[in-house]
Amino acid sequence: MRVPLTTRDFLDRAELVYGDRVGIVDEPDQPAPSLGELTYGEVARRGRALQAGLDALGVGEGERVAVVSHNSARLLECLLALPSSGRVVVPVNFRLQPEEVSYIVGHSGARVLLVDPELEAALKGVDAEHRLGTGEEYEQLLRFDTEPAPWSQPDEDATATINYTSGTTARPKGVQMTHRNIWVNAVTFGMHVQVGDRDVLMHTLPMFHCNGWGMPYTVTGLGGRHVVLRKVDGAEILRRVERHGVTLMCGAPAVWNAVLDAAAEWDGEIPGRDRVRIVVAGAPPPSRMIARVEAELGWQFNQIYGLTETAPLLTINRPRAEYDDLDPEERARRLSRAGVPSLGTRLQVSETGEVLARSNTVLDGYWQNPDATAEALEGGWFHTGDGGSIDDGGYLTISDRKKDVIITGGENVSSIEVEDAVFSHPAVAEVAVIGVPDDKWGEMVTAIVVLAEGRSATAEEIIAHCKARIAGYKAPKRVEFRDALARTATGKIQKFKLREAFWTDSERQVN
Repeated sequence: MRVPLTTRDFLDRAELVYGDRVGIVDEPDQPAPSLGELTYGEVARRGRALQAGLDALGVGEGERVAVVSHNSARLLECLLALPSSGRVVVPVNFRLQPEEVSYIVGHSGARVLLVDPELEAALKGVDAEHRLGTGEEYEQLLRFDTEPAPWSQPDEDATATINYTSGTTARPKGVQMTHRNIWVNAVTFGMHVQVGDRDVLMHTLPMFHCNGWGMPYTVTGLGGRHVVLRKVDGAEILRRVERHGVTLMCGAPAVWNAVLDAAAEWDGEIPGRDRVRIVVAGAPPPSRMIARVEAELGWQFNQIYGLTETAPLLTINRPRAEYDDLDPEERARRLSRAGVPSLGTRLQVSETGEVLARSNTVLDGYWQNPDATAEALEGGWFHTGDGGSIDDGGYLTISDRKKDVIITGGENVSSIEVEDAVFSHPAVAEVAVIGVPDDKWGEMVTAIVVLAEGRSATAEEIIAHCKARIAGYKAPKRVEFRDALARTATGKIQKFKLREAFWTDSERQVN
């Protein structure tokens, strides 16, 4: 017997087994009316009402629904309910500029655009056939009195979500995640992190990012509770860990640095000691930070490695029984590695030092981009664009980034896109954008600029110029001026030489 693995399985099971249990605690402080506490029965009922509302609009199977939103219960129910009806969700980074959002909506062919009320004014020029706010307009879309049309032929190989990611090109690429990709990632992730029905997950990770790493599906299917956090704040994270009995959180190193800073000012025992486990990815965390999380917070540190293109789970590094008697420094050193392959994943390092992966979580392809798809999957392996090594125990260590991408605060930034923004300043003659080590962000977006003859500009002016054109997190946080840029004999800028001065004290060329 073969039963299709679809995302519907997770919410169906939650409704059947845990229907009367509170499944989602919505963010109380948001511009849309908060949904408060929702049982899984209510979440499933709202999901069907949303499907029926889209039926009434004539938006059917295979069609795309774009959602630009901060973390919210409504975004979570979109991730759960819409693919279950054969539709495709396009979760969009809410930090993007209107031009960037407009490109994604247009490129994906989304007929429906759902916009967080806080973003309504900024995105007023971005349109779709049906544009609705995620507050009252969203609620009016729901049809509780109508049974939605069932998905005619559930297919695990159908596209469930399209997640746009910055790569080596100025335009983001749409990563097609199938139901099978998401299902295998959610179940495998849950097994490795040992998720159960007593877990309380707080969404310290943006849900748009890689579908919240798949945790919305994992925790729902296993009957855990979701606590929605709209905006990351170290002190607020500690308060909600205490208030809601949080046991599990995911996020980039920058999130945990913010918590560590807040913990230094916290009055009393740190909440969640010996109860909370965190899952970290987005950039290789320094061992010093790992040691501080375990010593100062008393939280268990777990690390994963992956990409949007891999759903994301490729490797897992969690505290093993063999680490129990190690001194804190050695324990942190071992946990700083990217980890060993997750169940069902195969890794190898190419002759050029690039990490290659094979897994059921690897993307189906890039939306309407067959050339990029063929390049990424050449030879039957996914080319991660990261350089690394694998030791005798199977542990992967990431040492360099082959692609021209900067990871800052857990977000991918295309250096080419930033260079385009900097270069559009009339005083700039040449520019190279690189990532440099930074304790808070992992890597700081840095622009090395040569000014045009007779022109002048300050670093602040260039940064402000960029923020008016691209998302703030992509804009340079640092600008340095040079008389010339290092080049090859053929005129190509030698970024590795520009990076050398900033990375001399680092064993790895990623931070």
